[in-house]
Amino acid sequence: MSKSRSAVVAGHICLDIIPQLTGSTRDQFERTFLPGRLLEVGPMTFSTGGSVSNTGLALHKLGIQTQLMGKVGDDLLGQVVRQLVGSHGPHLADGMVVDKMVNTSYTIIISPPGVDRMFLHYPGANDTFSGADVRYEVVTESILFHFGYPPLVKRMFEDDGAQLVEIFQRVKELGVTTSLDMTLPDPTSAAGRADWAAILRAVMPYVDVFLPSIDESLYMLRREIYEELSQPAGGAGLPSRITASLLSELSGELLEMGGRIVGFKLGDRGLYVHTTGQAVLETLGTARPSNPATWAGKELWAPCFEVDVVGTTGAGDATIAGFLSGLLRDMSLEETLTAAVAVGACNVEAADALGGIRPWEETWRRVESGWARHALCINGPGWHFDDRHQVWVGAAGS
Repeated sequence: MSKSRSAVVAGHICLDIIPQLTGSTRDQFERTFLPGRLLEVGPMTFSTGGSVSNTGLALHKLGIQTQLMGKVGDDLLGQVVRQLVGSHGPHLADGMVVDKMVNTSYTIIISPPGVDRMFLHYPGANDTFSGADVRYEVVTESILFHFGYPPLVKRMFEDDGAQLVEIFQRVKELGVTTSLDMTLPDPTSAAGRADWAAILRAVMPYVDVFLPSIDESLYMLRREIYEELSQPAGGAGLPSRITASLLSELSGELLEMGGRIVGFKLGDRGLYVHTTGQAVLETLGTARPSNPATWAGKELWAPCFEVDVVGTTGAGDATIAGFLSGLLRDMSLEETLTAAVAVGACNVEAADALGGIRPWEETWRRVESGWARHALCINGPGWHFDDRHQVWVGAAGS
């Protein structure tokens, strides 16, 4: 594949099984979803899930040449995964690893109206994915490498993340720009008990773009704050209770660890990004902006676009795909954030992870047509609203 606008997406992939739950209100669902009760549902949707599928195929739909590197078993579910991936483009499944000794991962997604999603997840083949499954000869022919969901890929968090660090170190040595995304682990699992602060300290020197959710970041770096803010407070979710000062502090710590572009997905409160200085951004790799100075030392917060939400499956992955698409198209940081929240907004207009994703040109036309945004008010010191780009600018970017 041509190096121009080309990406490799590796890590977690599974089969998503999504029953349609549209016939009841939130209260009705909560009263019915009890042991021993029968809940009538609609048709079942089958789609590929996980970062490899959600981010990788979204990038493909946005016009980025993409190669997927996930691992499946040589079983019926594995055949379905490869068939679904191949339906978006025959070459997309070429990088998939098929292992006869393991079973394919799957997730049953319970996503009722007005209620946050619940997941029943079997890790399967993802537990055996290792650095040996990364085809570096393909990575070297791209300009961006994205790895998603190490908490769901067992070997990535074992031994304080040694395999994850090795992968990112080797990719950086190839001169390729790197991107990392997380997911929230089950607190009772081995992944939930892993020392994520130590893992991040080890891998961040080799990470150019790091865009986890605020929930994931607090879980890994500020567990007490995560547990406190995760408690319901008058119906307010965790992102709505996050302050600008906490975002600045947390992103600053990740930048000090070695990250270059650090941000947090904030659900319906948009996307926050904090970048390092120009000298460090010069080392971003082959996908770096043509003028790193315009990206350097900035702190921005982009509000979401207004849409009718059908489902939130894969919304964070779509947001990352939008951000990486803007980076690969050499847009400004402000435009790249806008692209990220625009693609994320398109995503939630469909029940599955990919149905709402539109081609790049259509998405950007929608932005330029005056697509309305949600109101977002930031009262932190040093913040002001940039009316031209429709983003908030923090003290670091002033």
